[in-house]
Amino acid sequence: MNFPLLTVTAAVPAVGAILTAAVPAARRTAAKWLALLFSLATLALAVLIAIRFEPGGDRYQLTESRPWIAAFGVRYELGVDGIGVVLIGLTALLIPFVIAAGWHDADPLETSSKRWRPTQGFFALILMVEAMVIISFEATDVFLFYIFFEAMLIPMYFLIGGFGDRAHSGSDENAAAQRSYAAVKFLLYNLVGGLIMLAAVIGLYVVAGNFSLQEITAARAAGTLDMATNTERLLFLGFFFAFAVKAPLWPLHTWLPNAMGESTAPVAVLITAVVDKVGTFAMLRFCLGLFPDASKWATPVILVLALISIVYGALVAVGQRDIKRLVAYASISHFGFIVLGIFAMTSQGQSGATLYMVNHGLSTAALMLVAGFLISRRGSRLIADYGGVQKVAPVLAGTFLIGGLATLSLPGLAPFVSEFLVLVGTFARYPVIGIIATIGIVLAALYTLVLYQRTMTGPVKEEVRTMPDLRPREMLVVAPLIALLIGLGVYPKVLTDIVNPAVEHTMSDVQQTDPKPEVAVEAKNGEEAK
Repeated sequence: MNFPLLTVTAAVPAVGAILTAAVPAARRTAAKWLALLFSLATLALAVLIAIRFEPGGDRYQLTESRPWIAAFGVRYELGVDGIGVVLIGLTALLIPFVIAAGWHDADPLETSSKRWRPTQGFFALILMVEAMVIISFEATDVFLFYIFFEAMLIPMYFLIGGFGDRAHSGSDENAAAQRSYAAVKFLLYNLVGGLIMLAAVIGLYVVAGNFSLQEITAARAAGTLDMATNTERLLFLGFFFAFAVKAPLWPLHTWLPNAMGESTAPVAVLITAVVDKVGTFAMLRFCLGLFPDASKWATPVILVLALISIVYGALVAVGQRDIKRLVAYASISHFGFIVLGIFAMTSQGQSGATLYMVNHGLSTAALMLVAGFLISRRGSRLIADYGGVQKVAPVLAGTFLIGGLATLSLPGLAPFVSEFLVLVGTFARYPVIGIIATIGIVLAALYTLVLYQRTMTGPVKEEVRTMPDLRPREMLVVAPLIALLIGLGVYPKVLTDIVNPAVEHTMSDVQQTDPKPEVAVEAKNGEEAK
């Protein structure tokens, strides 16, 4: 029997969560180091997955399959393709930075009511989210995927509601109420999406007789699975709705600004850079894989929704006064680009969308974590409370600038490659939508540069005059992220070589080929005429 690498990779952070939660209350520092150790062990296993994965090999590799609930055809089936490999790597890479950045975010906090926050619980919940996200990227049984797709909502609910941002302008009671509202809104939106998906999962079993993604896609390709058109469309809508909530796609996005605004910066990174990627990943793996005809049927509407997300998110970001809510609305715009690339139904678009998931995770993590360091120093999330920071904390300002430039997809930084591929892939099949989507690039430059100008340049405000620069621990968090943004911007081939074969399989599922450039077609016709 082969070593169950995928199971172990998901199990390590789960075990780490249990052990971290069991550390005595007085040993807070030990709990932090234990959580960090388990997150680094998970990263090492993710690297091993990438090493053992063969891009030119079988579609799903390192597979595991065991009976689970035999009476209902449910199996414990795991496997990774190139898209899953890079997203597991992203998750495992970011969690140590999330833990290190939030090193003091859950320390006991004395308030007027003498409440305190359990440090061990904070880090245990982060590890539990990591375990559930990783197994979601690995699951090839639809029911198994659904269980962890929903289960990750519980630890996220407690991270948002129980460990909120300390930089709140209101009273303790008002801050607690805002956190509770954000956590409940997050949970309700995603639970409703999950319940609709559950109905679709049951419907899929009735039609297909099992939950195995590989068996269902093979049966469809062989023509042995007869799925009525209306049935396929209804099942697709049930899956897509849940994934669009998680993604988040307009108009199902409204929970994200509240959740990110009221969370600590590391938890905000966990939400948008890790958890939300499960939604866009699932669109590629399950919507296109299980329901190819329905995916093509729904494409025009989904492209319009993605386009609205791009422009709407960027426009609202321009008018934000809160730093963290600005990053949240910018993320809504970026997720619009990801969905646009997926449903452009071109290899460039889907490769770009997958790279965008990775690069958005890195750029948002860099920007949000530096913003969190900034906010913790000043005690305010309002842009108007800052000014002249670059004169007193130049390293902080410089890293903030690089994170912002990555967010606006500056050439030479990683997000540029993915955004360029998405736009090229979209323009090849839908030129009008591709042209309109470029508005998001212009607006991204506007909200990013205005944010930097208002917080970092100009006269030094009295409240920031004594602000310290980044500390060594904070530099250790930010420096690797910036190095990766530059490295992947210069040499993205390390990711595209893994992703492209998986994209080719997805394109085969939906029976699509890339449109030929009109110039090349006209030139060929001219040569034949001669």
